Amino acid sequence: MALMTAEGLSVVLGGSAIFSDVSLSVEAGAILSVIGPSGCGKTTLLRALAGLTAPHTGRVSAPVDGPARAGLRVVFQDPRLLPWLTVRGNIVFALEAAGVPAGEWDARILPLLDIVGLSGDQGKRPRQLSGGMAQRVALVRALAVRPQVLLLDEPFAALDPQRREQLQDDLQALVTTTGCAAIIVTHDVMEALVLGDEVVLLAGSIRRRFAVPQPRPRGESFRVRVAELAAQIRSALREIS
Repeated sequence: MALMTAEGLSVVLGGSAIFSDVSLSVEAGAILSVIGPSGCGKTTLLRALAGLTAPHTGRVSAPVDGPARAGLRVVFQDPRLLPWLTVRGNIVFALEAAGVPAGEWDARILPLLDIVGLSGDQGKRPRQLSGGMAQRVALVRALAVRPQVLLLDEPFAALDPQRREQLQDDLQALVTTTGCAAIIVTHDVMEALVLGDEVVLLAGSIRRRFAVPQPRPRGESFRVRVAELAAQIRSALREIS
């Protein structure tokens, strides 16, 4: 069952076409990875899927029902934390907006903060956090609502390699256990392969689609086995850059 579908999507900004005729879908329990050269419109595509940028043509079908569009959550490169709230306060703000009862807050917040290594930082404010810490809070804020569709714009780019791989593993587990669907934009070919059931190459339109042959979970041994496929994707990127 597809939880998000885009059909014939195109976006024009400032009189220039950013991309055109993009069609894609992602099913419950699946992850779609989007890669492409810088400036190809990956973030714009994510914004169009989220309803934040109006498409010139085409349509998007996605879950938007309920308080604060709880069925859909976006994690951008900029954490967008509220500076006057603590780490916990920022997450609670999203839970309240989504209508989650206060009695459920700890059960949703604490395990996720533990996963990202921020259990002892609940009382800190955004100005006290590093860029990587702030982005991890943004990820927890999105996941705590338990959305049907999660859209991610390079959410792990500011993290150190060890934490980045850990969060890749955690995102896989979340999608598998909750049945949500995720679309992630990334410049990292290996990250796209580790996370995605399908990898699409965007440059003006969808140029290539790569199926990822192994079911999740995918860890270190998977990274070794798909080195050849990663090389093929990097070659395809060089051809259009």
